[in-house]
Amino acid sequence: MQPNPLRIGTRGSALALAQAEETRDRLKAAHGLSDDAFEIVVIKTSGDRIQDRPLSEVGGKGLFTKEIEEALLDKSIDIAVHSSKDMPTVLPDGLELTAFLPREDVRDAFLSPKARTLTDLPHGAVVGSSSLRRQAMIRRLRPDIEVVMYRGNLQTRMRKLAEGEVDATLLAAAGLKRLGLEGEITSYLETDQFLPAVGQGAICIESRSGDTAVLQMLAAIHDPETQIRLDAERAFLAVLDGSCRTPIGGLAVLENGTLRFKGAVLRPDGTEMYEAERTGPAADAVAIGEAIGQELKAQMPADLFAEH
Repeated sequence: MQPNPLRIGTRGSALALAQAEETRDRLKAAHGLSDDAFEIVVIKTSGDRIQDRPLSEVGGKGLFTKEIEEALLDKSIDIAVHSSKDMPTVLPDGLELTAFLPREDVRDAFLSPKARTLTDLPHGAVVGSSSLRRQAMIRRLRPDIEVVMYRGNLQTRMRKLAEGEVDATLLAAAGLKRLGLEGEITSYLETDQFLPAVGQGAICIESRSGDTAVLQMLAAIHDPETQIRLDAERAFLAVLDGSCRTPIGGLAVLENGTLRFKGAVLRPDGTEMYEAERTGPAADAVAIGEAIGQELKAQMPADLFAEH
């Protein structure tokens, strides 16, 4: 262990802090360390500051990682803890994803005081979501309801729902569970009908390439199964050049050494969806993800990603 506290960089939301604390607690348990061996460093990102516009208009995924990665590169933090679904597929030179924690529930959660499920919402109901994937999938399943842009952290969106700004919203089940808010979930959207975002439910840890002491520490809390699944999902996303501007869903499931991957791309208005599925050995995770990406690329019309 290095003599100074291990500095853990994170965004400042309640969920981001919970993820950083989970990482710290797993490292403490794995190495028999105390709280004072760690320091959690809160970094405000562009994505946190910009609340008045859809992220797709101002740069997409990297807005939640840029400042944290700069802090890693200038050595003001030692590791960064992220939600995997926020991570761009291309990382800055000198940085890598070096550990994944065991994956939580991958599903989207439906929250509403007015209906038990998305299907049960009345005609003309208003659903709030900041995710283009969720917006497109909601429109595909329920073209008769209104979908509105809905920014803010998890607590802000729950407060807006309670105040009646919308009739329902969708949030990641994993985030609600990590904050002890599972009781707020009205129902779950199962993945066979509503594919999650790539990386949903998985915490990843980013560090500097070649930082041997840090890599050795992280190896003790790394979950290989989550990495295999994320390798496939991120390879799929990389082929499609996916970002917050594109409604894309993807999920890899690993059972007894066999990986099953399903991917989907939607038109933003939900009128078209292109899907592909493939199964193969876990060792081929990256190739399977890339193959699904290529298959969907070949299926979909050239103008699909032109819409914002």
